[in-house]
Amino acid sequence: MNKKLLILLMMAATPAFAQVSMMQNANKNLDTIVLAGGCYWCVEAVYEQLDGVVSAVSGYAGGTNPNPTYEDVSTGRTGYAEVVQITYDKTKTNLDEIFKIFFTVHDPTTLNRQGADVGTQYRSAIFYKNEKEKLAAESIIKALSKGDAFEKPIVTSIEKLTKFYKAEDYHQDYYQNNKSQPYCRMVIQPKMEKFEKVFKDRLKKKK
Repeated sequence: MNKKLLILLMMAATPAFAQVSMMQNANKNLDTIVLAGGCYWCVEAVYEQLDGVVSAVSGYAGGTNPNPTYEDVSTGRTGYAEVVQITYDKTKTNLDEIFKIFFTVHDPTTLNRQGADVGTQYRSAIFYKNEKEKLAAESIIKALSKGDAFEKPIVTSIEKLTKFYKAEDYHQDYYQNNKSQPYCRMVIQPKMEKFEKVFKDRLKKKK
């Protein structure tokens, strides 16, 4: 191979290599956490507005039977909870902030219930995938309990994440796509307003 051809090949390859390197570095900054705080439409809508959140996906976790459907989970007999898998950029937000929002926008003191939504599928839970997440969850619950942040005891469970199943497509971005629906106006909107008021400096900048 002549010297000129070798130089040209190296020049052509460099941008692709640089691009891969940048993608790898970006991926190192991403992490996920799975939360259950009642109806996943509510939880998803809130976190989609947080600066640093790359995606919020509604789904199911906590059960044993594979490939659960909404109809299955709605029976309250599968062990699954409605959850949201949050993918976030660790350079912009962190577990501490994500947990603080979690305990602000839902009621962690009602067992298997959020408002009129009743059943084990609506339980308050944090699903951890490693010891770091488990310890962080235990720490904030301990701090909130010690500080009497709520009138009643916190019943949020801390559960090992075995597998996350994405919910059906029509559940994704539900609030954004159905803002005029009664449930969105009466249940989700108040949570959104509370989040936007308390964490107004942490909202994503509108494009």
